[in-house]
Amino acid sequence: MKKIVLAYSGGLDTSVILKWLQNEYNCPVVTFTADIGQGAELKTVETKAKNLGVNEIFIEDLQEDFVKNYVFPMFRANTLYEGTYLLGTAIARPLIAKRQIEIAKEVGADAVAHGATGKGNDQVRFELGYYANDPNIKVIAPWRDWDFVSRNDLIQFAEKNQIPISKDSIGEPPFSTDANLLHTSSEGKVLEDPWIEAPDYVYTRTQDIKDSPDQPEIINIEYQNGDPIKINGKKLKGYEILSQLNQIAGKHGVGRIDIVENRFVGIKSRGIYETPGGTILLHAHRAIESITLDRGESHIKDELMPKYSEIIYNGLWFSSERIAIQKLIDSTQTKVNGEVRIKIFKGNTIVVGRRSNNSLYDATLVSFDEKGDYNQKDAEGFIKINSIRLKKNKKFDN
Repeated sequence: MKKIVLAYSGGLDTSVILKWLQNEYNCPVVTFTADIGQGAELKTVETKAKNLGVNEIFIEDLQEDFVKNYVFPMFRANTLYEGTYLLGTAIARPLIAKRQIEIAKEVGADAVAHGATGKGNDQVRFELGYYANDPNIKVIAPWRDWDFVSRNDLIQFAEKNQIPISKDSIGEPPFSTDANLLHTSSEGKVLEDPWIEAPDYVYTRTQDIKDSPDQPEIINIEYQNGDPIKINGKKLKGYEILSQLNQIAGKHGVGRIDIVENRFVGIKSRGIYETPGGTILLHAHRAIESITLDRGESHIKDELMPKYSEIIYNGLWFSSERIAIQKLIDSTQTKVNGEVRIKIFKGNTIVVGRRSNNSLYDATLVSFDEKGDYNQKDAEGFIKINSIRLKKNKKFDN
């Protein structure tokens, strides 16, 4: 290897990986840290990398890129993996992988490395993202290559190599976490038994509903071409919208889920996810689509969504099939304009109003007090035609 670019968080795992790469390959290691809204952990990243002898350090604010070019396109599809998971971790990996490859080209590196384990989905997501953006790149996955098998092994290596260890890293951690602007996820250790309720301290972005406000909060979200552009009449950037909704929803206990999911690598895992702002956006987007999309468009989107979500979950964001489905989804969004009113209360997200200049909703057609353009007698023939096959099949019933 001439030079390696490492996806670096500054935590114990990637700090050990950084030193291990320097020892193992005897070449310069460049660190890349993407700020996608994970918070306080970014404060010491540069200092830690410098202390480990890194000369080229990239720390980049990618929050708007993340929301505008990854989160919002995914939400146009009302995406849920296995009916519940809003894909907060999965949607972040392609952005990190793409930028990591770009940096590798900028600095003349011929290899990239990540800290994902050999049991998880992220190794797949990172590496498929790497190869999609540079088919010739060399990929190093230390957790699949080295001899360390436990966290104690990492701590011993860190102590031997004078790698600073934070106090909360010395003991065995109660669970592992991942965070970005869209969500937080927690897995492992105290969460491994799916029968045992997660302890309160696992949740960091959402209030317990017993501690949430006793009065509901009502907000208006305005949409343009399927993306939110305003909250309560104020125009905001994408990451500002998601950040503000996180604050509102988290205060009211919105966005918690406790699920057992099927990993791409064939393992079932139990996860605790908090997606406060994303939960509001999912409900609001479906609400504005309910009055602006034709039934056929709406139903074809719902049929494609499980496949689309699986593609993202499995790390295939850059695949031709994801791009093809995205084009179809986006073609339906030109009419998805208007405003949704949401009531947020005690863990609930309740749609209480929706309006649009592109609305297909016609009160005269559904009203019992107006005839409109609908002739009720026409329903008789419609029903008889649809009953033909049912009548025929009845002849063969025992």
